[in-house]
Amino acid sequence: MPGSIEFIFDFASPNAYLAHRALPGVLTRTGASVRYTPCLLGGIFRATNNKAPMVQFAEIPAKMAYERLEMTRFIAAHDLTDFRMNPHFPVNTLTLMRMAIVAEAEGTLERLIAIGLSAMWEAGENMADPEVIVRVVTAGGLEGAAMLARTQDQAIKDKLVANTEAAVARGVFGIPSFFVGDELFFGKDRLGQVEAALR
Repeated sequence: MPGSIEFIFDFASPNAYLAHRALPGVLTRTGASVRYTPCLLGGIFRATNNKAPMVQFAEIPAKMAYERLEMTRFIAAHDLTDFRMNPHFPVNTLTLMRMAIVAEAEGTLERLIAIGLSAMWEAGENMADPEVIVRVVTAGGLEGAAMLARTQDQAIKDKLVANTEAAVARGVFGIPSFFVGDELFFGKDRLGQVEAALR
């Protein structure tokens, strides 16, 4: 019986975009399904005392250069030529992630993820700006203004916090993270291990 992957997700991570784009091959080869769990990367960092690589390795130029090399290799290996580093990076995705909770409740999460990732990591949109979010999401065929209004619901805010806290409690310290059953895998470069676990 095919397995499933839980993808701990935030639009803020370029590596989440790259993993999302590479994931269909894994799903095709294994027959597995994927479920996205929206979590706030900033909340994960605060709870685990983790930092983004650009901060963590800022004083280690060779490490940063190698991080860029690994990203270049991954992009080439998966032919992800649409990827562009967002000029507004780092982007505060709190509103967009609350919208992901709204989309999950409305059954449109995967559509919102496709729209949001394309805007963030292909088109270079400033997805911290609510006006930009509404424009982009509406152009993608969803009800951007109505979804934005729902991001102010306390239940929506609480669900994002609860998702984030639950992920941290399970050992998550960054994004992209994946679970196959109870087993945690961190980073886009672990997709091969995720695929092996599914087999």
